[in-house]
Amino acid sequence: MKKIIPKVDKLKLLLLAGAVWFIAGFNIMRIGTPDMIANWHSPLLPLLFSVVVFGLFFKFVFHKMVVKHSARIMNYGDGKIPFYRFFDKKSYLIMIFMITFGVTLRMSHLIPPLYLGTFYTGLGASLIGAGIFFFIQYRRNAVAVNA
Repeated sequence: MKKIIPKVDKLKLLLLAGAVWFIAGFNIMRIGTPDMIANWHSPLLPLLFSVVVFGLFFKFVFHKMVVKHSARIMNYGDGKIPFYRFFDKKSYLIMIFMITFGVTLRMSHLIPPLYLGTFYTGLGASLIGAGIFFFIQYRRNAVAVNA
């Protein structure tokens, strides 16, 4: 029996990647922000730390990842591509590791909620930034394709 895997064009793959990263970031922020807010004595340092986490992760991890995956996606041929190909195998393995590590860390209660929540808020914001950057890549490539 032949498997039926939904396929999309490469521009829609960029949109799908953006949606996945945006939703993941929103969910990480949804977990972290209440812990951060409920445990701070003053918002200045936690918010500053979250901004630093955002900047570091976006600049050194997610920006490069979006550029790399966008280029790979745009180098696919003109045919339809399986919807899950917005990542390569290595990226899926990294994602599985990050999710497993994050859940394990939260369940262990080794890090106080203020610090973990502050970190999650910055990380979630950078994931949202990656999603938005994928949307920007979609827009740039859609304009180039239709020009």
